[in-house]
Amino acid sequence: MKAVILCGGKGTRMSEITNERPKPLAMIGGKPILWHIMKLYQYYGVNEFILLLGFKGEMIKEYFLDYDWKNHSMTLDSSTGELRILGKSEPWKITFLDTGEHTQTAGRLLQAKDIIGDETFLMTYGDGLANINLFHLISYHQSKGAAATVTGIEKTSQFGTLTVEDGMAKSFSEKTSSDGIINGGFFVLSPKVFDYLPKDRDVMFEEEPLKELAKDGELAVYRHYGFWTAIDTYKNLLEINKMWDRGQHVWKVW
Repeated sequence: MKAVILCGGKGTRMSEITNERPKPLAMIGGKPILWHIMKLYQYYGVNEFILLLGFKGEMIKEYFLDYDWKNHSMTLDSSTGELRILGKSEPWKITFLDTGEHTQTAGRLLQAKDIIGDETFLMTYGDGLANINLFHLISYHQSKGAAATVTGIEKTSQFGTLTVEDGMAKSFSEKTSSDGIINGGFFVLSPKVFDYLPKDRDVMFEEEPLKELAKDGELAVYRHYGFWTAIDTYKNLLEINKMWDRGQHVWKVW
């Protein structure tokens, strides 16, 4: 199963970091947010990733191209140019898909259709952390038989709110400020989802596509009651780094 990670946004609410690097490369304990997310997926046996790039996407490519030699000891034979990494590399297969700097989330996902193929896949955002059990999430998706499953978090927030009955979304409202079950990312999506994506690159996945999926009874909601956070602002980043420094690595299941 492949995992798709949205990495293309400008992160305007975290300009202290994003003036220099894309938000998924903001550091937590010396590693990017993106690395922490990928380690979660790896723990549950997912090692094939499609990174949907946009703003400063070349920096994400550079990070992974340099990853092995920067994070492991190595032997270099200068006479031949042969480089041997001393240590175990991550078992990741990564596709870096340039989806446009100004493209919105539905447009980014649509461009990955051919790479994903005709199979169910996982998707999340490049700025969210959780100690979610992906085995349970996938099993729940399979039991509901819907085109899409979103992880629901009970929280007061600016994020989209879901109305849920019997584990299925009845409606989806983007960016309300009331109490409720919000979109926590960590989706399981079937290929049927692509039927809900318009060819317009300016459409957010969180707007019409999710609303239409809910309206058609095709959006299941997996309730996650454990740790979850969206690193939306510089303050959020400082808070999560303070947790790391205190040894409170509650999202670190690996």
